[in-house]
Amino acid sequence: MYKILEKTQFSEKVFKFRVEAPAMAKHAHAGQFLMVRANECGERVPFTLAGWNADEGWVEFIFMVIGKTTEMLSAYEAGDALRDVTGPLGVPTEMPDGPCAVIGGGVGLAIAFPVAKHLIETGHEVHAIMGARTKDLLLLEDQFRELLDDEHIHITTDDGSYGEQGVVTAPLERLLESKAVTQVFCVGPVPMMKFSALTAEKYGTPITASLNPIMVDGTGMCGCCRVEVDGKTKFACVDGPDFDATKVDWDDLRARQAAYRTEEGQSLKAYEEGSCACHK
Repeated sequence: MYKILEKTQFSEKVFKFRVEAPAMAKHAHAGQFLMVRANECGERVPFTLAGWNADEGWVEFIFMVIGKTTEMLSAYEAGDALRDVTGPLGVPTEMPDGPCAVIGGGVGLAIAFPVAKHLIETGHEVHAIMGARTKDLLLLEDQFRELLDDEHIHITTDDGSYGEQGVVTAPLERLLESKAVTQVFCVGPVPMMKFSALTAEKYGTPITASLNPIMVDGTGMCGCCRVEVDGKTKFACVDGPDFDATKVDWDDLRARQAAYRTEEGQSLKAYEEGSCACHK
């Protein structure tokens, strides 16, 4: 059992858990992820490491309430325990020397932040591009501002409620045009990553994407996290989650993510009606 040490609510649907996990905290690196199971009958779900402290023995992950499992997790409080937390899994994020743009969209900002922090700690100049649908869904702004000055932070919102109205590719294109960055990291919704990749490719700039396909076990045995990269099948949990974004088959990834949408809706409905055995 893994005790929840702290619960933070960022908005109506977005939460952060700090979980007691000293062994994992000692081995965690930016870009890796955890597999979490809330209780005995719960499903396994992947969450990227949003933070960790080896001395204090905890790891953190952020989630948005979308389906049954995240709805169930949102009911947990500090002092409660999760049945299983496994990790750290996946290959850590590494970037060559040179100035970087780190793009995070929506809950992807929870992944972008530790990556940006790691890159700064390893001597990179970093520009953070932070995107969200609205101001209320913009995550970790204070944490990013502790790392970077205003000139290195670029905020966009779809509705214009904060920062620049529009999408993340607008500030990305300006940075690429001015040659302010020589490489890009992106994480977030599939359309955002796809168009970030197309923008970077236009300028001949390398871009890495952290992919988020469906996962079941996180060890490469189930095969659910298959992604097509440069015409070859890869497993995001063991080969990634980072891949060359210009070589990802984005249409295939989007289709795979939507494969169980009907079943996911049925599961959430059963949970909300109280007919699911997986209640906390």
